[in-house]
Amino acid sequence: MEKIIAEQLLSIGAVFLRPEQPFTWASGIKSPIYCDNRLVLSAPSARTIVEQAIADTVKAKFPQAESLMGTSTAGIAHAAIAASILGLPMGYVRGEAKTHGRNNKIEGRLEKGMKVVVIEDLVSTGGSAVEVVEALREAGADVLGIVSIFTYGMKKGLDRFAQAGVVNCSLSNLDALVDVAVEKGIIAPQWKERILKFRDNPSDESWIR
Repeated sequence: MEKIIAEQLLSIGAVFLRPEQPFTWASGIKSPIYCDNRLVLSAPSARTIVEQAIADTVKAKFPQAESLMGTSTAGIAHAAIAASILGLPMGYVRGEAKTHGRNNKIEGRLEKGMKVVVIEDLVSTGGSAVEVVEALREAGADVLGIVSIFTYGMKKGLDRFAQAGVVNCSLSNLDALVDVAVEKGIIAPQWKERILKFRDNPSDESWIR
């Protein structure tokens, strides 16, 4: 599944690998990869594969799930589609509580003790996903884990999930993506090791040279 999802993301341009002309992230980090999984929603064929994979992963890894909760905003549509496939309720967690009405941070019905799975599109350092998990736990939910479309597999993200006591199951990852990119001639083989070196230490720009 990891390679199938990687092929889909590459084929629709949801993931760009450009090691020879690095992207600059908002943090200032130079990166050989840029990911925009929102493009999955605009590609019906890839969307069908990805959303079914999310639903299948929830069913296989978290069979007790009673509701799906999307991260705002990128995970909302994926949570809604997967929940529809599974016949489950869904909701989402705002980045910040509303400043009007009922001042909700969590949208959708959430009962104390409800077993929920968080749906995320992309995991890098894991900060936003862990914040969502913590908000749900504070509201009384039993968070079974996270299902994400893609993860870089960065150590900071792995450490954050471990500290929060939450499991993340990603449909695909950087290792699988780089393998597919080499197989399809998207990048030269010699870039594989450099890209993975970036993943292991993003602040070290020696991978560029």
